[in-house]
Amino acid sequence: MKYVRFLIMGVLFGIVLSKGEIISWYRIQEMFRFQSFHMYGVIGSAVVFGILTIQFIKRTGLKDYHGNPISVATQEPGYARNLIGGTIFGLGWAITGACPGPLFILVGHQGWVFILAILGAVAGTFTYGLLQRYLMH
Repeated sequence: MKYVRFLIMGVLFGIVLSKGEIISWYRIQEMFRFQSFHMYGVIGSAVVFGILTIQFIKRTGLKDYHGNPISVATQEPGYARNLIGGTIFGLGWAITGACPGPLFILVGHQGWVFILAILGAVAGTFTYGLLQRYLMH
């Protein structure tokens, strides 16, 4: 019962993504063909919101759900790992027509074929877990 607020936030997030046409394969296709600004605007807005949120967390000392201070991890720049990871992510996005975020929303919209994409994401995460110690970090 204590996780109901997270379920409600997830449902609201799903509604926003649906109404904003973020789950539309047509919008994703337009983005990858550089035919529309819609998705770039959404992604750019999310980046700006993320930057502002991280700054807010750093400056206010915000605590997590359990009362622990939230720490923002920093990494050394790693261009190769970012290029490789971004390429794999982008290829998966382009092939499936879906970002990992709205996969469950797409299944809810009668997109049963996206269960395969979810299984692929889980398999990729599992594979990463197995190979993590051999990869660049």
